[in-house]
Amino acid sequence: MNLQTKSGFLDRTLKNLKEGWQNIAGSSYDASVAGDRPDLPDSDLDRIRQQMKDCLEAKGGEVSARARAAALGHVYLALDSTGKERFLRLMAEDFDLNRETIDGAIGEVRRAGNDRERTEAETNLRRALDAPRVKLLTQFNALPEGVKFLVDMRADLLPLARKDPVLKGLEQDLKGLLSSWFDVGFLELRRITWNTSSAALLEKLIAYEAVHTIESWDDLKNRLDSDRRCFAYFHPRMPDEPLIFVEVALVSGMSGNVQALLDENAPLGNPEDADTAIFYSISNAQKGLAGISFGNFLIKRVVGQLTNEMNRLKAFATLSPVPGFMNWLDNTLGEGQAGLLKPAERKALNLAAGKSGGAKGMLKNVLSDPGWIDDENLRHVLKGPVLRLCANYLINEKGRSNRALDPVANFHLSNGAIMERLNWAGDRSENGLKQSAGIMINYLYDLDAIEGNHEAYTGAGKITASNGLKNILKG
Repeated sequence: MNLQTKSGFLDRTLKNLKEGWQNIAGSSYDASVAGDRPDLPDSDLDRIRQQMKDCLEAKGGEVSARARAAALGHVYLALDSTGKERFLRLMAEDFDLNRETIDGAIGEVRRAGNDRERTEAETNLRRALDAPRVKLLTQFNALPEGVKFLVDMRADLLPLARKDPVLKGLEQDLKGLLSSWFDVGFLELRRITWNTSSAALLEKLIAYEAVHTIESWDDLKNRLDSDRRCFAYFHPRMPDEPLIFVEVALVSGMSGNVQALLDENAPLGNPEDADTAIFYSISNAQKGLAGISFGNFLIKRVVGQLTNEMNRLKAFATLSPVPGFMNWLDNTLGEGQAGLLKPAERKALNLAAGKSGGAKGMLKNVLSDPGWIDDENLRHVLKGPVLRLCANYLINEKGRSNRALDPVANFHLSNGAIMERLNWAGDRSENGLKQSAGIMINYLYDLDAIEGNHEAYTGAGKITASNGLKNILKG
């Protein structure tokens, strides 16, 4: 599925949302006017500010309130990236907390002379700590597709908030709302199939797949065949929008190569003979829900569902990328860290590459050319040292709070998984070579050990790894 096709799908989604609100909205400053000046010039800001105030005053009952919110949202959808940033900045700055009101409410709490006065003062303080922009945001919730609108608005906000503390405050307010609305208890787990799921939903899988690109409808059909499973979480206010989905292969034994796993020409497996479920792709479908985690619940729910469906399954594991490895290795080589390669490895690498030079520079140069994967001699020479470096990266390199530096490792270890096996040349794609020198890893979910592993990792940062992986590190 090429970028143009994905873009067309997203354009249609936006068009449907605009049309859904067009009949509700009513305003002198509407989407057609905003569309003529999509960068939201200064001359239009006063009218937007007034519309926001009108929404907060909520005059005229529920129907009028929905119309005002729809008009405001409709305007936002008509703006370009510059206009949206100006719109969001106006909301962030003009409808933020009032510090004088907060200080006054704190003073009331301190001066309270009895329990009744204290309770009343605390109520006023809580009200003062609720920014007007939060009430403004919640008004979109009542609109058709309003929750999806807010999720997409946060997706717009995230890159802006990284460089602007004012917009960061608005982003955090929106995150707080979405976190409460998207509690895992509200979510529905559904299986997606080729025969029973709608074409629109299947198209969304293609657009949202973030790990291994779905190249065609035939590719998607292969991933939904009888020896495969796909499960997704849905929210009742976004019933046709997957929030996160996982793709599973039912196989015999541990899979170590994603190209073999996704080969459309491979014979169809019999799910009744499978003893292992391989989770080979987990995709967050909504950028605006970043940082609102329910992926850990998804895996455990799917394990439970598969166990109930097929009691022959004995192992549950992932076939995962190591997305931060090559970036870490490039930085480490650039720092000139000593002892990365053994003398015999340096000599073998020089001979295989047909060049002489510093081992660190040679290693970096060889791995930067994806053609090495097709050179049998180079693959053989690189395997030992690069696997050892990858094992070191996964087990020993730590980020914040003593957690694994690699984000995928941190995700699965937080869920209670075990680092089970490294797979050399497990992903020979251009992206796989670029991010992890083609290495993939199996994280094993041992049902009897999940909780203990989770507690050890989240509490003390202890990483549970198999003896095989530890031996690679020692080698």
